[in-house]
Amino acid sequence: MNWRAHPRLAALAIFVLAVVAAVIFWDWNWFRPLVEARASAALRRDVRIGHFDLHISRIPLAVLDDVTVENPPDFGEGEPLATVERLSVSLDALAALRGRTVIPEIRVEKPRGNLRSDGEGRRNWVFEQFSGEQSGGEGGTPPEIGNLVIEDGTVRFADPELQADVTMRIHTETAEDGEPMLVARAEGTYNGQPVDARFRGGALLSLRETEKPYPVDFKARNGDTRISLQGTVVDPLRLAGARLALELEGKTLDDLEPLILIPLVSTPPYRLEGRLDYADGKIRFDDFAGRVGQSDLSGTFTVDPGEERPRVAADLRSERVLLADLGGFIGAAPGEADQPDMSAEQRAEHARAEANPRLLPNEPFEIPDIRAADFHVRYEAARIEGEGMPLDDLVTTLRIENGKVTLKPLDLGVGQGKIASNVVLDAREDPMHVTADVDFHRVDLRRLMEATGVFEGTGTIGGRAVLETRGNSIATMLGAGDGELKLFMAGGDMSALLVDLAGLDLGNSILSLLGLPDRTGIRCMVSDFALEKGVLRTRTLYVDTEKANIVGTGTVNLKDETIDYRIVTEPKQPSIGSVAAPIDIEGRLKDPGIGPDAEALAARAGTAAVLGALLTPLAALLPTIQLGLGEDNDCAESVTRLERESEALPRN
Repeated sequence: MNWRAHPRLAALAIFVLAVVAAVIFWDWNWFRPLVEARASAALRRDVRIGHFDLHISRIPLAVLDDVTVENPPDFGEGEPLATVERLSVSLDALAALRGRTVIPEIRVEKPRGNLRSDGEGRRNWVFEQFSGEQSGGEGGTPPEIGNLVIEDGTVRFADPELQADVTMRIHTETAEDGEPMLVARAEGTYNGQPVDARFRGGALLSLRETEKPYPVDFKARNGDTRISLQGTVVDPLRLAGARLALELEGKTLDDLEPLILIPLVSTPPYRLEGRLDYADGKIRFDDFAGRVGQSDLSGTFTVDPGEERPRVAADLRSERVLLADLGGFIGAAPGEADQPDMSAEQRAEHARAEANPRLLPNEPFEIPDIRAADFHVRYEAARIEGEGMPLDDLVTTLRIENGKVTLKPLDLGVGQGKIASNVVLDAREDPMHVTADVDFHRVDLRRLMEATGVFEGTGTIGGRAVLETRGNSIATMLGAGDGELKLFMAGGDMSALLVDLAGLDLGNSILSLLGLPDRTGIRCMVSDFALEKGVLRTRTLYVDTEKANIVGTGTVNLKDETIDYRIVTEPKQPSIGSVAAPIDIEGRLKDPGIGPDAEALAARAGTAAVLGALLTPLAALLPTIQLGLGEDNDCAESVTRLERESEALPRN
């Protein structure tokens, strides 16, 4: 062909050859500085690329080698935020001509991440939000990405504040059904405890899809805490439509605090199973059931992140609860020491409590934890069990609002009666300001006596207790408290052994131990104590029985946990062997000494005088007695008779 005769055709041919030559021989790496500059501006940190290449075809492929993303400016020295050995991105050219951005595949080979804190609260993985002007306007339709392939990825996360140093290995693979999967394994430490976690889920990019559920299979262990989460989520990025089965198991529920960022109480070992859901901005643990210690527990637990602090709502129930399992609520070692799945630390805590000469729990409540979240929790226990346990059931509502704790009501069932309490602990102050009032409504004496395992009895008890104090533990609260305690009983009977031992009626005590006459009727019991700066002083303690009048005097020091008390009896009918010696109870509350006062064996006339002097104030208590026991009770007659008899007693 004569090219000179067809100059236009020759020009076109030369242009085509030039384009082909450019494609073959062009060094696309010349564009590397431009790509680096655009990426650095988008991420607000330096981005370096070792080599840039572009493969031209219907599906162009951009290849970036040795990519490095640096830390934010002024973050300090150290490893960069991320590196990638090779990043390959393909683009559908025909779709681009139609105004759509379609990326068939992104392949990331050997990515390495280094997420860390600089110790001053700054984290290198936090990216700034961009305004519309900075990002080039409001943006358009997001790109359509077909597949994301990750090969041999590793990410390290380190944060001194969280006591965390975790390395995660991540890659993608194809499942048996041909669907892509994301697989990750994490090992290291979190909250200073070993962590081992495994995750298998759908493709990373399918997180944006809402037309099909995203599969989740997650198992983790952090220290003694084990978590299993399995199921699907319809809209993963919004956590909506979750159908997830959650299993939790560990040594104590308060170990969950670093994981859920909600302070919980110390408990014995637990295992719970339920359904995890997310709706209206709240995380719900629905219809869960399991055990805490030797108690069953079921219900619903909801967390609302809130603006100032998390808000927790729970409705909980136990069919059977061991009272020892609730010990963490008062600062005591929770559970029983011989429970087989206790941790070594929990066993040591019980051993320390057993060896401690003090009785009252002295573990302080954590004020920051009380202020960290708001709670509204209702709890009901149908049956309470435990050694020497006189209680039948429990109903309470716990509220914590901005550090103010209320237990209203806190009701304990005893037979046909009830111990009804209202308690307020104000943790907005340090030490906490505490008030409590307790009403005893027709409490069944038979249940109380059965709990001792020694004595028996029937009757009904009423009364009231009030407390005002400051402190951060049960021991310091009671050791500094002011208030009073009044308990009354009318009618019924009590084991003769109890009364006879108090009066040293040796003959009848022996008969009682042999199972012979073992009951004595009680006409009235009145007790009135004043609490002043932790010292419980007896104003009146009087028991009117068929066999004797019994009077108690003395003090109980709750600050140093000692007792100095005396029980004096005045037999109504002398019997052989009756010496009517006072009984002294002295020593530490946890292990007091009990025995007769030998020096007072002959002080019979003095005893009568003491009875007369102590029982006179009883008449003033009659209105309060009627509130606790009702109008129809035997105490009014007993008090009137005793006052009349006391006037005739000789005075020394």
